[in-house]
Amino acid sequence: MLAGIYGYLRLPVSSLPEVDFPTIQVTTQLPGASPDTIAVLVTASLERQLAQISGLSEIVSVSGPGVSRITLQFNLGRDIDDAAQDVQSAINAARGTLPSSLPYPPTYAKVNPADPPILTLALTSDTLPVARLSDAVDTLLAQRLAQVGGVGRVAVQGNMRPAVRLQVDPRRLASYNLGLEDVRTAVVAANVAGPKGSVDGPQQASAVMANDQLTTPAAFANLIIAWRGGAPVRLSDVGTAVEGLENTLTGAWYNGRPAVLVDVQRQPGANIVATVAALRAQLQSLERALPAGTQLSIVADRTEMIRASVAEVQMTLVIAVVLVVLVIFLFLRTARATIVPGVALPLSIVGTFGVMALLGYTIDNLSLMALVIATGFIVDDAIVMIENVVRLVEKGLPPLQAAFEGARQIGFTIVSLTVSLIAVFIPLLFMEGVVGRLFREFAVVLAISVLVSMVVSLTLTPMMCGYLLRPASEERPGLINRTFEAAFEALRRAYARSLGWALRREGLMLVIATLTLGGTVWLYIAMPKGFLPLQDTGIIAITTEAPQDVSFQRMSALQRGLAEIVGRDPAVAAVTSVVGAGTINQAQNAGRLTVVLRPRGERQDDTQAVLDRLAPQLATLPGLVAYPQPVQDIQIGTRASSTQYQYTVMDSSTTELATWAPRLLDALRALPELRDVGTDQREDGLRLALDIDRGRAARLGVTMQSIDDALYSAFGQRQISTIYGQSNQYRVVLEIDPAIANDPAAIGQLRVPGSTAVTTNGTTTTTSAQVPLAELATITRVPGPLTVTRQDQFPAVTLSFNLAPGVALGEAVAAIARAQQQLGLPETIVGSYGGDAAEFMRSLAGQGWLILAAIIVIYIVLGVLYESVIHPITILSTLPSAGIGALLALEMFGLDLNVVGLIGIVLLMGIVKKNAIMMIDFAIEAQREHGMTPREAITEASILRFRPIMMTTMAALLGAVPLVIGRGAGSELRLPLGISVIGGLLLSQVITLYTTPVIYLAMEDLRARVAALVHRPRAQPAE
Repeated sequence: MLAGIYGYLRLPVSSLPEVDFPTIQVTTQLPGASPDTIAVLVTASLERQLAQISGLSEIVSVSGPGVSRITLQFNLGRDIDDAAQDVQSAINAARGTLPSSLPYPPTYAKVNPADPPILTLALTSDTLPVARLSDAVDTLLAQRLAQVGGVGRVAVQGNMRPAVRLQVDPRRLASYNLGLEDVRTAVVAANVAGPKGSVDGPQQASAVMANDQLTTPAAFANLIIAWRGGAPVRLSDVGTAVEGLENTLTGAWYNGRPAVLVDVQRQPGANIVATVAALRAQLQSLERALPAGTQLSIVADRTEMIRASVAEVQMTLVIAVVLVVLVIFLFLRTARATIVPGVALPLSIVGTFGVMALLGYTIDNLSLMALVIATGFIVDDAIVMIENVVRLVEKGLPPLQAAFEGARQIGFTIVSLTVSLIAVFIPLLFMEGVVGRLFREFAVVLAISVLVSMVVSLTLTPMMCGYLLRPASEERPGLINRTFEAAFEALRRAYARSLGWALRREGLMLVIATLTLGGTVWLYIAMPKGFLPLQDTGIIAITTEAPQDVSFQRMSALQRGLAEIVGRDPAVAAVTSVVGAGTINQAQNAGRLTVVLRPRGERQDDTQAVLDRLAPQLATLPGLVAYPQPVQDIQIGTRASSTQYQYTVMDSSTTELATWAPRLLDALRALPELRDVGTDQREDGLRLALDIDRGRAARLGVTMQSIDDALYSAFGQRQISTIYGQSNQYRVVLEIDPAIANDPAAIGQLRVPGSTAVTTNGTTTTTSAQVPLAELATITRVPGPLTVTRQDQFPAVTLSFNLAPGVALGEAVAAIARAQQQLGLPETIVGSYGGDAAEFMRSLAGQGWLILAAIIVIYIVLGVLYESVIHPITILSTLPSAGIGALLALEMFGLDLNVVGLIGIVLLMGIVKKNAIMMIDFAIEAQREHGMTPREAITEASILRFRPIMMTTMAALLGAVPLVIGRGAGSELRLPLGISVIGGLLLSQVITLYTTPVIYLAMEDLRARVAALVHRPRAQPAE
């Protein structure tokens, strides 16, 4: 007890067991580069090196405007720290092939990009501009929070780093016969920071310093960039210098106000609750250091729902214990007898906590759910022991003697019950993938609780019975006890009569048992299959998509309008909005809203009801498509998709993939089983293509390098210099005046350095000149990709989808397979599911084998315990009735057969066979010890074991009731388990009380016939 309490106090709290694929994301920035330029110059070079790392299960790259993101997912057994070292080595090996103009080297983060943030912060101000806020976040918050253990990445949404922006008017430059390259060269030469040495005199030493660095926009505006006519040309003469951001094509808002958003993501496997607790402790000190006039708000904290969910399960566990003890009291009729299991049950649970602490487990929804469901059958051992001792006391034996005799009679039965029950959990330990790892802790906790219960029932329980129970002559039952006992005796007599009727009709009972088996198999095949139930975590992610040629200003306006619509819902507490290509959005036409709902106690509707209410409103905004989905605790995939499920097609030919992927998209959109079908294929972005006349450019002395430099400086947010501060570095960004840059005609007006040759009197003189691009190039509008996606280094397109109401994932998968077959995709195109759908396919393939393995293991264990090949079949005959009961119950409640429901069916195998074990164990002993016939033995066993059978079944049933009636946080995950257990118990109890005795007699008859054939005397040969 003390060890268990100590272990409980040391157990960390978590939503689920910390099991994640080791995942690392490599990010490289090259501002101004197009997606295909990023794909060729950056992504391909890194992929060639990263793909050679051992233990890599999947590599997915997305090349977007100015950024390359490569996500590496490793095998479950790979240590993430070792993998990170290999990733850094691969990055180092690729440096020689990467562009020298990269402003930042490639960086990696031990984080799953699809994993929702564990903590989201918003920094706002009524007086300070966003640039000042971003400076505070970048220099203070982001760095300090990243140091907290368990943090994988601190992402400042929109990459909002402060910078000095030089905005130049190309027309004014032309009037001075200057170009953008002249400005860049002047700034680079004027803003330097390097070592200057020191002067070491006879007496003193002095460091040499100089005002070689420009630190303010005013200093840059006063910079002399050239001389004309003996007068200086300053930067302020041709443009302005302003304080701004590195990237102006991103934006973020919090409840409609401009903000700097900070998303904190955890490392795979890190404990969310412990990490957030450390982050909050860090924030208390950081908040005081923020500039005056700023407000730091915690937008979303995933641990709030986790703690509420764990507290809900803890309350469910308490309710289950109370209900089980109440059942025992009604059947045993005395408070003294009830005290014994009332002590054994919590002691078994507390003892389990101690072992969990030794194994490094956590208090989470699955481990607590295992203990809730365990309350119904870990008390079975104590019930069987107490009922047997009470029966002997009622026959006249003194309590202590009855305890010794009862323990001797029932000890082997308890060991059989425990060992056979643990055997059920063995196949769960070999489930593969993330789901297998998740439920491995579930199975181990159940097995531990059963073992602790066995030890308690064989030691403490008989001892307490011997000292707490009174002789039958001293018992004075009350009115309630007498009434319940009279009712139960009437029920037992009715059962005895009906059992006699059933035993006289063995053929009918065997037919019923056979039909039950056939019905179970048919219903399992026909039942819709699902993966995991949707959870209400209180957070909704809405991915938005606009036309591919949308501008940043238009996208921002649409996004703000959608955020305003969502924020008006009464269940919504906060809304954050992010637009622009960057960390969270892959393309310019994509946006993301994070909707935080009020706590469950403050809103009437669950997440799905809120989504249903918002859906019509989200469709009212023209030019913007919204894909809402609830954020889940279990995140398996690495793609931050707009919907819950993904299907990826790959091909070695980009052209063939671009042809067939849209056709497959149209086919999937026509399927009634799917909703919100989308794609990450964005090939219709708008481009301004320059067809340069190379011959004319050569005559005018214009090089392709100078053209690229001019375009990059004008439109690429080119980072040309760095300001080094005490705690941060600030980039200097060169661009043309935004008022001019918004006009596509500005490209033709842009001037590039050239030269002209003039021959006078046989002498050729070369003079420099600024040549307008319009004289060198033809500008046309053409479509182009907004992103370039590859999976395992092959071109890939991911189609995402949600399920239509009432459709299971298995049905959707079958529909996609039919659509793909009817479409006739080329054999070179390979399709595969990702994330939840991929894990579902793996679990679906193993479901049948899991059930078969459980049956085989149970048979082997029972065969060893009973030294028989016949009667384990009798015990296993109880399983079909439990299976069909669970499947029918799930069907009645409109649930599919998901992984949680399947676990419930496997648990039922361990629960319902206990009834048969109690009957058959007693019958075999009656035949061996008292010489009864099989019919007499099984009849007496069925009637005498009727009370403990009813007690254990009712205890298991009521132990599962809180899982069904609970509607608090995390109830979605518990509901299928409770329904399957209750449904299976109710039907199997009715059927097996009659079919098990009949099958026992049939097996005994078969054994006798086989024995007669084996021992038949052989005929003597004729002489």
